[in-house]
Amino acid sequence: MAKALLGYVGGSDPRLLAEMRRLQQRVQDLESELVRIQAENDALTAAASHDQLLESIDVPQAEPALT
Repeated sequence: MAKALLGYVGGSDPRLLAEMRRLQQRVQDLESELVRIQAENDALTAAASHDQLLESIDVPQAEPALT
């Protein structure tokens, strides 16, 4: 069974191992990028909700300053 999984008796192909390492590194890079983008999105969402809160305050006209 192990021979069938390896494909041949000689062991793992170095090219296959290198490709697997490259793909694992790529997955790690994409996961890091995803975490960064999610954090940036959360910050933008918080800023947008803060801006909407300020815009929701109804002030028809600015009141004159006391002199």
